[in-house]
Amino acid sequence: MRTASDSEEDDGRDETIVVANEFAVVHLTKIRTRNGSRLEIRSPRLGYTISLDPLELDSLTWQTPDTFARFLSTPFGPGPRERGERSDKPTERI
Repeated sequence: MRTASDSEEDDGRDETIVVANEFAVVHLTKIRTRNGSRLEIRSPRLGYTISLDPLELDSLTWQTPDTFARFLSTPFGPGPRERGERSDKPTERI
């Protein structure tokens, strides 16, 4: 008989943690790849996902509050220009 933990081991993912407040919801999942563990961060509301390796995560601790303030200058993610798309092309979010 398979359990939920069996299926998590099979697909290289651990249990997802949800962190939320009145401004955002993110899902955090440890995933295992050929190159080691990564932390997958997913924003279900905006449809963005990123997977960070340990060095990339560690580099977050080197940042100042100003760095994160600049991230929030576009609180709904990058616009077409930042993503390298034409601004007249409609964008679709999942």
